[in-house]
Amino acid sequence: MIIATRPSSLARWQTHWVIKALVNAWPGLVCHEKIILTQGDRVLDRSLPEIGGKGLFTQELEAEILSGRVQAAVHSLKDLPIDFPIGLTIGAIPARGEARDVLVSCQGYTLDSLPERARVGTSSLRRAAQLLAARQDLEMISLRGNVDTRVRKALQGEYDAILVAGAGLLRLGLEDAISQWLPLDLMLPAPGQGALAVQCRRDDERVLEYLAPIEDDASRRSVEAERAFLAALGGGCSLPIAAHAAYSGGQIELRGLVASPDGKKVIHCQGQGLDPIQLGQECACQAFDQGAEELLHPHPTALRL
Repeated sequence: MIIATRPSSLARWQTHWVIKALVNAWPGLVCHEKIILTQGDRVLDRSLPEIGGKGLFTQELEAEILSGRVQAAVHSLKDLPIDFPIGLTIGAIPARGEARDVLVSCQGYTLDSLPERARVGTSSLRRAAQLLAARQDLEMISLRGNVDTRVRKALQGEYDAILVAGAGLLRLGLEDAISQWLPLDLMLPAPGQGALAVQCRRDDERVLEYLAPIEDDASRRSVEAERAFLAALGGGCSLPIAAHAAYSGGQIELRGLVASPDGKKVIHCQGQGLDPIQLGQECACQAFDQGAEELLHPHPTALRL
């Protein structure tokens, strides 16, 4: 089986993890990785919201699957658009990793100890909005590059702190760089954050059979609720939308958030239920009832910050 991956250290770590899990489940199965450069990898001089568009880190990998040159691709689920090409499916969602975001600072700053007007690196409108909601004085600075590059910039003092997903640091063995784990009450993650998605052709029964043993039902139900919330809001990966769900005892508990890019207005919603799609849609209705439409669509200029 040939599996497509992006060239970053994190993407390759995740792909190697999937390959190891597949070989453990199917002794004798031979898997190879194929490294594919995406638009998100090539364009590093602009922020993600400025580049715009969907599938910045996924389109080229999806094209390889559809062409038959590879049989599957491993994505960070948070990067995978809600709508992807006809003929493709998420064949497996393995057990989810850490979903929380972290601060990295060469001075060991936490959110409370960051000095006034501190420079914080992120290119995520979601992270920036929630951080500004807690500390309006902070200055958000664009931060691009792979996880290891971002951490290096932070530890060299180019920023007072940076905001990144904790899962990537754990997977790359960079947890010693973390100065603070941000609690979910303060910073809800992107829908699907911490989870992997193995994408394949919908009609490829052989690959779907291979992927079945690495599927985790609780993780899929949780991220389906989060992505249903995102879909019902009409949002993409770059908008200030956050969600986190947990599945336990047959019930899914979902928390969602929509914010203005400047963090001055934040809408919270939550619910629980059995059906992830219905739950996500119900939470989105709560958000719309509180004025989410006004936050999501009126400010094209704000989305380029």
